[in-house]
Amino acid sequence: MTETLAHRIAAAALDVDGVTGLHGGLYGEVATYLPGERISGVLVGAAGGEVHVVTDLRRNIWTVAEEVRAVAEKIAGVPIVVTVEDVVVEDAVSKAAAAIDETVTEQE
Repeated sequence: MTETLAHRIAAAALDVDGVTGLHGGLYGEVATYLPGERISGVLVGAAGGEVHVVTDLRRNIWTVAEEVRAVAEKIAGVPIVVTVEDVVVEDAVSKAAAAIDETVTEQE
């Protein structure tokens, strides 16, 4: 697989401290479509682009969004708009997943 601009932006955004994931938007409309692949949360064109993220609430949302914008613009070379689609508290997500796993294990 050839790494595209969208792949590089997605990887860089996910590396920003406080980003827990990419988000495709309310209807999945924010995505880059490649042959046999869809990169959800990243949409880049010749004049600009968008990156939609989910952030960890324990970090300042504005700071996270600015860091994502800066790294994405550096890679893309065009203006990027960053949208925070959702927030999570990573510990709460991990605990909820562990509780679900424990419940499933007990039922087996």
